[in-house]
Amino acid sequence: MSETQKYRTLCCREQWLGGRFDGAVCRGDAICLAEGAYAGAACLPPVDSAEAGFRWDRLKLLAYVPPEAAVRVYARASDDPEWPAWETLAGAPLPSETLRALYGPPATGTDVLLQASGRYLWLALELTAGGAETPRVDGISLRMGGDHMVDYLPAIYRGQDFTYRFLSIFNTMFQELEAALDALPRQLDPSSADGEMLEFLARWLCMEPELGEGDLRRRLPEVLDEYETMYTPAGVCRSVRRLTGRQPWIIEHFAVDPNDPQCRNPALYRRLYGEEPYRFFLLLPQGTFARQEDMERFLERMRGLTPAGTEMELVLLKPCIQLDWHTYLGINSRIGDYIPAAIDDSVTIHYDTTIGGASQ
Repeated sequence: MSETQKYRTLCCREQWLGGRFDGAVCRGDAICLAEGAYAGAACLPPVDSAEAGFRWDRLKLLAYVPPEAAVRVYARASDDPEWPAWETLAGAPLPSETLRALYGPPATGTDVLLQASGRYLWLALELTAGGAETPRVDGISLRMGGDHMVDYLPAIYRGQDFTYRFLSIFNTMFQELEAALDALPRQLDPSSADGEMLEFLARWLCMEPELGEGDLRRRLPEVLDEYETMYTPAGVCRSVRRLTGRQPWIIEHFAVDPNDPQCRNPALYRRLYGEEPYRFFLLLPQGTFARQEDMERFLERMRGLTPAGTEMELVLLKPCIQLDWHTYLGINSRIGDYIPAAIDDSVTIHYDTTIGGASQ
């Protein structure tokens, strides 16, 4: 919001409750239609500008208005704090005809030109819904002062209603542009940028939102440092952890070179890892991917996260126990044994069946 514009905002339950309601209710800090109602109105208590003859010229409505709904704004200003009709509104029905007779013609939209003069301003909101979704008013911002284009014209033009309204169109455009420029530093900060701008910043820095908005806000400030080590073993491990949530193991060719004199089993290493010097192996637990599509998506994503000229091969490790000549499981360990079987008329004994007890 421009520093030259001063607003007073009504946005909490305490500011609404002194009003007159018909078919509308306060729900939290917002004004909504009552349950089952498709039309309603809320006449708000007067707002005091503390200045006689104050010129109310602009109102911003903070509201959610679905496509088949509408919010109309009625306004009346006066220097007299007493308005006899206000007392008659308590508990009375508030149709459009009554509001129009008391306040004058309504205005629609979220940016309303009021053109009312007087210290006290009475506002009324009419809410209507034509479908399942109903409108909601979260707040009202009243312009209390500040620059206007007409203020820079000679005095003879300042009192003309047409000139003021005509220049208000361009004044609004200028204020919105000024507000956008004021908000630019906040929009360029990943911690405060809105969703659309956050995605723009991510594309600007060549990031893909794999894990959603929270991941982008966390990674964007550090992404330039990530790029420095992205194609190192540590960077590849970091990318895999981000995409799968698992800690990988990376085996490079020089670590298992079957031609190395110190290689203990060259034949096994050739069978497992081959002899391609530009291939590395990525080892992950077997349950890393729930579906084949998830694994294929991961491999496709990793093609852009591995060093150029290298080939990655994914190996899913199955949980198992490997027994060797020197394996010792503990005192009186037993891997398997004969299971005694009860033989009766329903059991078929094959020619290669071994029959015996524990002593066998």
